[in-house]
Amino acid sequence: MTHRSDTLESFLRATAPEPTPLQREMAGTATELSFPIVGPVAGGVLAQVTRLTGADRVFEFGSGFGYSATWFVRGGATDIVCTEFDEDEVKLGRELVAEADLDDRITFEYGDAMETIERYDGPFDVVLIDHQKHRYADAYDAVRPKLSDTAVVVADNVVRGPLDFETLAAHFNDGTPLPTREEDEGTWGIGTYLTRVRGDADAETVVLPVGSGLVVSVVSR
Repeated sequence: MTHRSDTLESFLRATAPEPTPLQREMAGTATELSFPIVGPVAGGVLAQVTRLTGADRVFEFGSGFGYSATWFVRGGATDIVCTEFDEDEVKLGRELVAEADLDDRITFEYGDAMETIERYDGPFDVVLIDHQKHRYADAYDAVRPKLSDTAVVVADNVVRGPLDFETLAAHFNDGTPLPTREEDEGTWGIGTYLTRVRGDADAETVVLPVGSGLVVSVVSR
């Protein structure tokens, strides 16, 4: 018997935006490398957020070889900063975007995203947080002063991945305590992040159960 959730996921995939040739190539590379990417369903959301807000400058905490950045390009962004601490992925990303003539719109920074953001003044219109889960809240705090007047911050992998979703859901449903960072840094990190953005009086946050789960926060300064 097919579960409703499986049917919904297949429906979302079937109705997602058609990937570009570059995105297909990147998805194939991701499969070969067993590397997780946001995919066209969540990617389509990133493109829509960018287009609907007229966003231009984007900063990514954790980019791999740049798949998500291509969706920001589809949304109209012209200045996307990608960060990645794996040198091979940075090299691959630079090669792919150069071949697609996108290297004037997508910049790869090799190193720790938390250190990279300190070198940029902003303002950024859209931010994607997609690195280590226990650092999500720190990333939000680091980029918060560098957002444009009305910006969108998106966090990926909030319902799937190395976390205990049942425990996470119980925490927000009935106050069940989160595990400590030492016990489960993934669940702790996402729980801490959600508490942080939902507690920001100048932010409005929703969770979208697409892909591996997106937290979308509209932040006003």
